[in-house]
Amino acid sequence: MPELAEVEFFRRQWNPGLRKKIRLIHIHRGKRVFRGVSPSTLIRQIQGKTMISSEAHGKQMLFRFGRDGWLGIHLGMTGKLLARSRSFSPGSHDHLVLRTGQCSLVYQDPRLFGRIRFQTSREPPEWWNRIPPAILSPGFNLPQMASFCQRRGRTPLKALLLRQDSFPGIGNWMADEILWQARLHPKRKAGKLGCGEIQRLHFCIKKISRVAMQTIGRDGSDPPASWLFLYRWRSGGRCPRCKKTLARGSVGGRTSCWCPQCQPALPRRKHSA
Repeated sequence: MPELAEVEFFRRQWNPGLRKKIRLIHIHRGKRVFRGVSPSTLIRQIQGKTMISSEAHGKQMLFRFGRDGWLGIHLGMTGKLLARSRSFSPGSHDHLVLRTGQCSLVYQDPRLFGRIRFQTSREPPEWWNRIPPAILSPGFNLPQMASFCQRRGRTPLKALLLRQDSFPGIGNWMADEILWQARLHPKRKAGKLGCGEIQRLHFCIKKISRVAMQTIGRDGSDPPASWLFLYRWRSGGRCPRCKKTLARGSVGGRTSCWCPQCQPALPRRKHSA
């Protein structure tokens, strides 16, 4: 499923449509990605309008058309946004196509796990405003995160990081990367972290999110070669830090990857001299 940086990358794919008028709309009616949205209303409210702005927040995207048209997109597992030629011919998985005079803006989703929303209002939709503070915003701070860890004290760290009500945009690979860089085992309980470990976790969340946005989010390039990212699913993959064989298993209902050496199940005690 696209995560924080991938969502930003796909948002940018529709940049050719900014400040352009939508001249024609193609929709695959009856598809479940439009649940709760009338395709006829969407066409009537967007066609002839200009795309004013676009934003990404966590795993959500919001595009504004004219003064009061808000198109929300969640990519689900297999959704993508693409920019194609003006004469582009939609395929069976291209469920929404917005045509400008210069290009076609395509929403593609083979497995239909994504969702399209639409609302007309002067202000952004309520569901958009309810999304918790962005990871890279001042609102995502250490005291707020520490409090959340205590409230969810019995939750394994991997499952905790996947909660979109506090860590918007973090998904499977980012959670594994964060815990590996923070040297925390994915099965550690959130309430058992010490102050130093919480600080390290918060630092790694911010750092990894920032670098991912500067690489994947900007142009789809890979993050640094020193990250777990490039080794986690490689056959016989080894930890890029200690070279030990990586472990894999289900944590919080998701397939996870970690290093048993760098991420011990219990924190190592310091021995006194």
